[in-house]
Amino acid sequence: METAPVVIGYDGSDFSAEALRKGLWLASKLEAPVRIVRAWTISNAPRPKTWEPGFVPPVEDYAEAVLDELKKATAAAVAEYPQLEVGYDVPHGAAGRELLRASQAARVIVVGTRGLGGFSGLLLGSVTGQLVEHAHCDVLVSRRRTGDPAPPRLLRLDQAIEPGEP
Repeated sequence: METAPVVIGYDGSDFSAEALRKGLWLASKLEAPVRIVRAWTISNAPRPKTWEPGFVPPVEDYAEAVLDELKKATAAAVAEYPQLEVGYDVPHGAAGRELLRASQAARVIVVGTRGLGGFSGLLLGSVTGQLVEHAHCDVLVSRRRTGDPAPPRLLRLDQAIEPGEP
């Protein structure tokens, strides 16, 4: 019986690097394969080898550049788990949409609290929020060990959820 993969959303941010570490650890405990997903658009893709002034390379060249960058960026973390079957997906499209698609075949999807586009002080990034609300599987939202504080609040959290209040 084939085991559904642990899908890890990765965009190169510190938040996604922490999600990568935790997702690989979880997959090793579950003995599940891993799919590392890096959704991209032309505006956030690395420049392909075929790029030159006055020439716009085909989308496939951008996808290859994204895949190469993804494998290099995740190589050290992946090498810590040689027993894992690790695959890479680099779909062209908005991160939220593509990670939701990936969640359809996943056992669990692991993401950071926010990514490269995240605004400091947000509790959850927009992509992470979309996944929490709409994913087709469980979602593990990984927090960094340090430097990932919750945003300031007007009320202390225990005041906001005091038992017995309507």
